[in-house]
Amino acid sequence: MALTDVEILFVEDDPIFRHVVADFLQGQGARVQQACNGDEGIALFSDAIFDIVIADLNMPGLHGLSMLKQMQDINPAIPAIVISGNDVMSDVVEALRIGASDYLTKPIADLFIIEQAIIQAMMSAATPMNVSGQSHLQEMNELSYQELTDNLCLLEQNAQAAKSVQQQLFPASHIYYPKAEINYSLFKNNDVSAYFIDSTMVGEHHLVMYMAHFSPEDNSAAFGCVLLRSFINQKLKLFRNGLSNTLIEPNNMLSYLHQRMVKSGLHINTDIIYVCLDLSGYQLSIGQSGKGLRCYLRNGNELTPLALPESAPLGSSGWDKPSMQTRTLLRDEQICIGTHFYEHKQQLLENRFTGLVYQSDIKAGGFMQLACR
Repeated sequence: MALTDVEILFVEDDPIFRHVVADFLQGQGARVQQACNGDEGIALFSDAIFDIVIADLNMPGLHGLSMLKQMQDINPAIPAIVISGNDVMSDVVEALRIGASDYLTKPIADLFIIEQAIIQAMMSAATPMNVSGQSHLQEMNELSYQELTDNLCLLEQNAQAAKSVQQQLFPASHIYYPKAEINYSLFKNNDVSAYFIDSTMVGEHHLVMYMAHFSPEDNSAAFGCVLLRSFINQKLKLFRNGLSNTLIEPNNMLSYLHQRMVKSGLHINTDIIYVCLDLSGYQLSIGQSGKGLRCYLRNGNELTPLALPESAPLGSSGWDKPSMQTRTLLRDEQICIGTHFYEHKQQLLENRFTGLVYQSDIKAGGFMQLACR
């Protein structure tokens, strides 16, 4: 069976739904322990080793998000799938932010979607399984994104919902790290930005930053942000558990992101520049897919574009591999990513970092800058 001997903790306050799902998973070969609230979920999680956690977010008492955060503190290597209603997308975004592998929305018409989600989450987390389980995983396709597609349709129809989801993902305009800082400005002309930026420390010695542009430029860009962030969170989780270095390898990371975007079935193409800086020696590794963004070295008031050959955007049928460059970041240099418009470059040189803003009189796009301290 697909889930033979998989240990599952299922936390759900609705007793009927909980028993129906538990019976189905046990019928697929899994061993399921049930909890009716967050406190009981924490108690079971603390006392036993599970392969995966499935949790409802909207529970009385200890909220699902608070429970997941505590579980992350106890054992961050265990993947989690969250279940939510369509009206609490903000909780879904936060769950992905803190490391959830995936999410499903109620009502779940086909329980096999849960089985597929479990298989995909365990593949991504590199959780050991028995031989028959591994064989089955190799035959399985990536997780079906029917639930994601359903939510994409909702976001496409509701610009305000898409705007709300996306705004929660954007960082502050000034981001400070132990040895570096990142500043940015992004301008949008509509409720949803087709551009997204983010950064994170990876261990003690590596800093990763990226800027992305999604096509089509509509509300689906909000969902593109959620997908991109969740995929990167998965690799960050694996790195922290000593299971993968992909996150600090732009060539491999962009290849991984392309595969995930294609198999999402959402038909979102992504221009992206992905930069990893090794802070121990200030070595830069830069990967680029698509041609809508530029990478620059800045020294004072001079911007020098880096020569990166054109590459097809992530998610496109013509994608082969990213363009790559490695170099040392010299003293007093900054690495910048941005759109090619003159007005954006001028604001960058004037150090006008405002974060994400709605501004109808300037072209959509913007820039971000990494400076060592």
